[in-house]
Amino acid sequence: MFSDIKIMNQTIEYISPTELHFDYRNPRIAEFLPTDRTPEKDIIKILWNVMGVEEIVLSIKASGFFTNEPLIAIREGGKNIVLEGNRRLAAVKCITDPSIADFIGVNKNTLSISEDFRSTLDSLPVIFVDDRKDAWKFIGFKHINGPAKWGSYAKAQYVSQIKNEFEIPLEDIALQIGDTHRTVQKLYQGLQVIEQAEKLGVFDRTDIQANRLYFSHLYTGLTYEGFREYIGISGIPADQSNPVPHDKKQELEELLTWIYGSKKKDIQPAVQSQNPDIRRLEAVLQSDEAVHALRDGVPLYQAYEISQPKEETFEQSLLEAKRALQKAHSYQTEGFDGQNESLMRHAASLAKLADELYEAMEKKYLSLKDTGTKKRLFDGD
Repeated sequence: MFSDIKIMNQTIEYISPTELHFDYRNPRIAEFLPTDRTPEKDIIKILWNVMGVEEIVLSIKASGFFTNEPLIAIREGGKNIVLEGNRRLAAVKCITDPSIADFIGVNKNTLSISEDFRSTLDSLPVIFVDDRKDAWKFIGFKHINGPAKWGSYAKAQYVSQIKNEFEIPLEDIALQIGDTHRTVQKLYQGLQVIEQAEKLGVFDRTDIQANRLYFSHLYTGLTYEGFREYIGISGIPADQSNPVPHDKKQELEELLTWIYGSKKKDIQPAVQSQNPDIRRLEAVLQSDEAVHALRDGVPLYQAYEISQPKEETFEQSLLEAKRALQKAHSYQTEGFDGQNESLMRHAASLAKLADELYEAMEKKYLSLKDTGTKKRLFDGD
């Protein structure tokens, strides 16, 4: 696992968990904007709530601490900062400090452990590196393209750290971690778009409607040409900082607002789920009429319909109406007791609409064909 990585040459030390500290710059934690002054319990709560610490607690309760994979740490500012293994450290701290249970809102029994396994937590195996750069290859492989993948935002944060702090080209990062799908380049460019928007003052990740930044919405969207063209980054090198042209500032603000919403402006995101909304938004972005509708507050699904060829929308509407009526017909025996006048009125309105639609279609059909004036040319099947 550690082959060809400099940290293999380091000695494993055993350190008390009380002397180990979380890395607030850890890409998974950085999403929640901690600082070096964020209380340790707050970081543990973040890790517990969104990063599956409980599953590690359960593993330790069943088998003790797994010592074959040491934590990776660095000595910074007089502290032992854990670069790799923050979830495992959080699990250990939860178990060894019962007061944490109340703070993170879990039953203390969840954190109870047998005395035999409890003794395995007195000291944890740690490999110290002299520089953060020494550990990046291992961490990058494991969490970007390996067996313990991070979310897309954490991946992007880490790629950005490696490139900007260690001055390692994106191509070299991709090569070292075995990325053959240009994932590294796409992640980096997505984060550059976010950071440029914040510098321009058109986006604030603390102002979004959700309780966390679903970076995968933007990252996935930017793999589609409709998104890229809308904000002008089509053809822009992936390693370019500030990739969005200045004359696309408004479009950048609109795009991020449609994806994430805004609390201050009381705007809900148009994108409610990645699938199918990201694809729908791409279609909207390629239609001027649909974009104007979205700007006017029209829901995404309606703007999407506007973006589609009218004949396709018309056909789809007919098919959906047919399916809905077939479904209602299948339930009419048990669903209609013969006394509900309101349901009768609904059915009458449907019948009237269906007649009017058919007559209008037939009139147009007859005007284009020499078939006389026969009514009801087609019987429903």
